[in-house]
Amino acid sequence: MNHMKEIIRLSLGRVLILVKWIVFAGVTGVALGVVGAYFARSISFVTELRANHPWILYLLPFLGLLIVFIYQFEKQGGGTNLVLESVREGKRIPFRMAPMIFISTVLTHLGGGSAGREGAALQLGGSIAVKIGEIFRISEEKKKIMIMCGMAAGFSALFGTPLAATVFAIEVVTVGVVQYSALVPCTIASLTAFEVAKLCGGHAESFLVTGIPEFTLGSALKIALLAFLCAALSILFCKTLHSAEHLYKKYIKNPYLRIFVGGVLVILLAKILGTTDYLGGGMNIVERAVEGEVAPAAFVLKLIFTALTLGAGFKGGEIVPTLFVGSTFGCLFGQIIGFSPSLCAACGMIALFSAVTNSPLASLVLGFELFGFEGMAFYLIAISVGYMESGYYGLYHSQTVKYSKTEPEKINQKVKE
Repeated sequence: MNHMKEIIRLSLGRVLILVKWIVFAGVTGVALGVVGAYFARSISFVTELRANHPWILYLLPFLGLLIVFIYQFEKQGGGTNLVLESVREGKRIPFRMAPMIFISTVLTHLGGGSAGREGAALQLGGSIAVKIGEIFRISEEKKKIMIMCGMAAGFSALFGTPLAATVFAIEVVTVGVVQYSALVPCTIASLTAFEVAKLCGGHAESFLVTGIPEFTLGSALKIALLAFLCAALSILFCKTLHSAEHLYKKYIKNPYLRIFVGGVLVILLAKILGTTDYLGGGMNIVERAVEGEVAPAAFVLKLIFTALTLGAGFKGGEIVPTLFVGSTFGCLFGQIIGFSPSLCAACGMIALFSAVTNSPLASLVLGFELFGFEGMAFYLIAISVGYMESGYYGLYHSQTVKYSKTEPEKINQKVKE
């Protein structure tokens, strides 16, 4: 009888916890679904506006000055690294980060800066989720889960991949550790945000991968080689972005001058090349790469444009540029060796994403949501090899590597820049 009472008590306790998270995470999902959908629409609007009025590109340096002005009173600097630190170490995320990153990312895209949007979504999600947690007066420990809910909801609303968003939020903070205590809350927040964003006019990203060959030893080895090269590319990608920021700060101390110079450099490079392909996010180029069409130097040029933009202080994110670089490199690889450029573009995209974020599980789920299941064996090889061979480099210097990628041992170190 006592055992039965204990079972009932524990069951009711778990039900109560579930109900609480349905409320907390559900509210977070609704809020981020609305904000994320309108953020995406804002990005699309200013991108189309710039495409119809090319002279807007010349405003980029001046828009940069406005971005620096917006952030001048933010001592912590904000950014995705602060969001990761808040989950692991309890650092406070100010609510003002949400409007700041929203406005500054839209300004960056309006002027043609090479940046993504999902990094901004993580920051939007983290700051809004913290505010919701304060309203509900939840404990400091549960606020960490709320931040992960916000990350999942923001990513899901903006990119339309709720499963990958859920796994990414619980996997990205600490390499080698998946925080399953946040699984249910992040799932609720992510799915809610996805559905709300659809109601607000959002749409899910997806690509049609063609020419998927039979899975054989030979085809598997070709994808493994691509993944190995993507791992090397990921190190170059991370070091270039971090080095650009350090060099800007070393030689141009004043942040206003720094971002103005960065904007001028982006304009000059775009004019020298005579193309706008590397401005903004560039998802249209990603689509072309998955269709098998690519300019040979596209992945290098996008990396340079992104380093010039983000290193100077413009806001946005690194994830869409990652997908751009990975897909174009993969497509080029496929063309060179004569092996399904479309499949190689897809594998290159998720292999590089896995390597730079150190999130292989999220990358696998992302591959399924973006490309379907037909090439899943190739996706798994690309992601796992890319993750292992990329070493301990990463986009987010606040990431902690808890366990070795190659040995069953703890190492507890920060990712390399």
